[in-house]
Amino acid sequence: MVQTSSEHQVVQATSRLVNLPAYVFAWLDELKEAARARGAKLIDLGMGNPDRPIPEPIIKAMQQALDDPANHGYPAFKGKDAFRQAVATWMKTRYGVEVDPRKEVLCISGSKEGLANITMAYVGEGEYSLVPDIYYPVHSRATWLVGGKVHHLFVNAENGFLPSFDNVPDEVLAKARLLFLNYPNNPTGAVATREFYEKAVAFCRQHGIVLVSDLAYGEITFDGYVAPSILEIDGARDVAIEFHSFSKSFNMAGARIGFAVGNSEILHQLYAYRTNVGYGTPSAIQEGAIAALTNARLYLKDVVANYEARRDVVVHGFRSLGWKTESPKGAMYAWLPVPKGFSSAEWTEHLINTVDVVVSPGHAFGNGGEGYFRVSLVSPEEKLLEAIERMRQQGIRYE
Repeated sequence: MVQTSSEHQVVQATSRLVNLPAYVFAWLDELKEAARARGAKLIDLGMGNPDRPIPEPIIKAMQQALDDPANHGYPAFKGKDAFRQAVATWMKTRYGVEVDPRKEVLCISGSKEGLANITMAYVGEGEYSLVPDIYYPVHSRATWLVGGKVHHLFVNAENGFLPSFDNVPDEVLAKARLLFLNYPNNPTGAVATREFYEKAVAFCRQHGIVLVSDLAYGEITFDGYVAPSILEIDGARDVAIEFHSFSKSFNMAGARIGFAVGNSEILHQLYAYRTNVGYGTPSAIQEGAIAALTNARLYLKDVVANYEARRDVVVHGFRSLGWKTESPKGAMYAWLPVPKGFSSAEWTEHLINTVDVVVSPGHAFGNGGEGYFRVSLVSPEEKLLEAIERMRQQGIRYE
């Protein structure tokens, strides 16, 4: 209980919230605050927060929309017709996939919100979500918050961080409602093949499971790799919903907008849940997103080139310190093993205390992430080089 006076107490929050595993990024914020208090000049490579501005034409589209009183009221739950049509055009142009903008497209206020909402729409008390055991936190945490259970699927570097569906216990399959996939992957940078997606679709169709594809990093790919949409796979539209984000692709993290596409019935349930807990995404933000999709090729070329250059700096830099790591083909992170003698948390704290560099500990992304750390490509190349040089000067190496 939290005491508000000597006579009154506030009822404790639900046990589902209180009993969640500690949110590691809150602990990381405390470490950063303490470091800054002692005067540290931190290079923060922890959060995946884009550091570059939204392209100016997108900003102007949002500003002009705000000048129009028609955009001042409550936004439509499903999104503006023009936004959903822009999404349908983008899906056809980018993926060769046709979607009905009226029934198979839904505007959402960022993909994280959508991922949480689809969980709340489909997972009941004691039912399961299937989640690879290195994961973006909301993939598991939303299920725990609704009283569901998570069955984690083993992944590691040897299997390309791609899970197998062969060993899920029958008692779990009987109560499994959702399968979460996220490729290109946060935090590992792993990518998926069409063959893998075909297996995933077949598995979900066989067992009546909703396949949730988190494609937040679908446009940030390197070395000639092009990420597919799950909807390109035969039969996927029977079981799948896919989430897209403007946050990383167009530096619009603060605008909070994304979209979901896929099976019309699944989208309807997501829509039904959202109507009960909120409203639509602001209309002016949707106008900015329309501008982004309309000129996507122009903006994405610059964004991807920027992250690719940063990736190369980080990978080459850590290789020079003894790390044997491959260049990730997607997302905006490097995923590296911690040196011997450290846990993920200890290594993160060590870097902050010795070289004033912030990274994310691997266990923030599930038990399977222990023994790793994530470096976000969210600083200019010169800052990334400085972080590597600080480590070099302190004699930090991977042995």
